[in-house]
Amino acid sequence: MKKAYKISYLVNLIGVLLVFLLFLALFESQVLGTRTQYIKGICTTACYTIVMVSSLNLIVGCMGEFSLGHAGFVSVGAYASAIVSSALAGKGLPDLALLLVALIAGGLASAATGVLVGIPALRLRGDYLAIVTVAFAEIIRVCFCNFSITGGGKTMSGILKLADFYWSYWIMVVCVAVMYMYVRSRYGRTVKAIREDYIAAAASGINVTYYKVLTFAIAAFFAGVGGGIYAHYMTAMIPTNFNFNYSAELLSEVIIGGTGSLTGSVIGAAFLSSLPELMRSFSTYRMLAYSVVLVLVMIFKPGGIFGSWEFSLSRILHIGTGRLNGTAAKESGKEGEG
Repeated sequence: MKKAYKISYLVNLIGVLLVFLLFLALFESQVLGTRTQYIKGICTTACYTIVMVSSLNLIVGCMGEFSLGHAGFVSVGAYASAIVSSALAGKGLPDLALLLVALIAGGLASAATGVLVGIPALRLRGDYLAIVTVAFAEIIRVCFCNFSITGGGKTMSGILKLADFYWSYWIMVVCVAVMYMYVRSRYGRTVKAIREDYIAAAASGINVTYYKVLTFAIAAFFAGVGGGIYAHYMTAMIPTNFNFNYSAELLSEVIIGGTGSLTGSVIGAAFLSSLPELMRSFSTYRMLAYSVVLVLVMIFKPGGIFGSWEFSLSRILHIGTGRLNGTAAKESGKEGEG
């Protein structure tokens, strides 16, 4: 790795750390008074939503496919992680270790489901794939409504309260960083090549099905991790929470932020997931305002807030030398033109 890139990653890591310290000072100083826990809860919701939305952006933005069943992967991860943490409770594991094991288990369960769904479904494209993903999510929801281990259609309660804002924040940072590195890797570039010209990529000898299923499984894994955080923060859930409306909400956050931009997913998820809560005092009109925001963004920024551009703190501060400020900056500029 070039020195300039190492400096860039270090600068952005410092920026992430400073944001965390800002939240830490804000919450621990109790400067918000009685609203501290409420605001912290909104921020925690934003953290796991960012993971879910960023994972969906791998499918919609990086792979260029239209998925309307992402809530299915979220639900698999949520229930699998809750079952694993309940089974391991009292085995002597610290809370953090138990949370991480549960999240990995939930992610792997979602990834396995993604492979099973992706192998047949990803041979389809466009509207047909969207219909199949909707059907998959509904099948999963109905199954969870009939499995006794998931509550049998009733609320699954008693889940361990393992996730808080601080751990959710750093798990979110790691997940987004890994997804970003995947998009920037040769695997991610290959998937983008498939997105740009499916026929040309296949004719060039690329195993199109392999790369699409791989990306689909990785997206499902991180969706499952986001679902696991959701389960261990809310401590109770019901299958109807993961319906078509939830998938549509995640997709709208991807589009508002900008398809192909993980930065956009972070901003879109944080803003749109917190907007209804921040407007709770205007409960009669909050969903109307939510809809107006979506319409306005689509009118004035049809490519999303960030388009396909990625935010870089080092680029803004002009830190780094060599290719980072030269060729790489030009390449990122070209990516952001679409």
